[in-house]
Amino acid sequence: MRIKIAPSILSADFARLAGEVRAAEDAGADYVHLDVMDGHFVPNLTIGPNVVAAVRRVTSLPLDVHLMIESPELLARQFVEAGASILTVHQEVCRHLNQVLVEIHALGARAGVAINPATPIETLREVLGDVDLVLVMTVNPGFGGQKTIPSTIDKARRMAELMSVSGSAAELEVDGGINPDNARLLVEAGARVLVAGSSVYNWRASVAENLNALRRAAESVAGK
Repeated sequence: MRIKIAPSILSADFARLAGEVRAAEDAGADYVHLDVMDGHFVPNLTIGPNVVAAVRRVTSLPLDVHLMIESPELLARQFVEAGASILTVHQEVCRHLNQVLVEIHALGARAGVAINPATPIETLREVLGDVDLVLVMTVNPGFGGQKTIPSTIDKARRMAELMSVSGSAAELEVDGGINPDNARLLVEAGARVLVAGSSVYNWRASVAENLNALRRAAESVAGK
């Protein structure tokens, strides 16, 4: 089974963003992950639709847009029109989650739902049939470069089990502190999409070398 890798441009060099995105695509990335933060739901402020549109112009890869914002339904159309292939919203901010997911599908994008480390997996039981991707945050969202919270590995396993029991065909994605040292554990837990920022974009090695190291670690168990 091929494990998908979604480099997060949150850790990329924005002074040469086009080159950073193309380097990931050339290295075999499956998605480009874009973290949208509003300074309210999370304590950081990042990008908007204009950056998503700019990235869309330089890559053919699906754009995996993660909205860490309040009232995401108000901006969903703008992000889809900018080029989002997958639009992921947080359970914690969507009062009418099912409705938001239906609206994302109506806009022509795949719908994803994310939960923070302290949010119980049961909060997603009723919408698993409505989503294309489930994102289990393995750190508290807001900043790159954090270490994976150990308990979230078991949480990913329990989410995978719930998805299986529910008959969900959604992809299970994990995000936060993912690197070659823990990728194997997360894949064993059931993760099929790995978001990686600082372990792909760093000064220690090239994007290709880092992405290939992550893939080797992830796929060392994927076929067993």
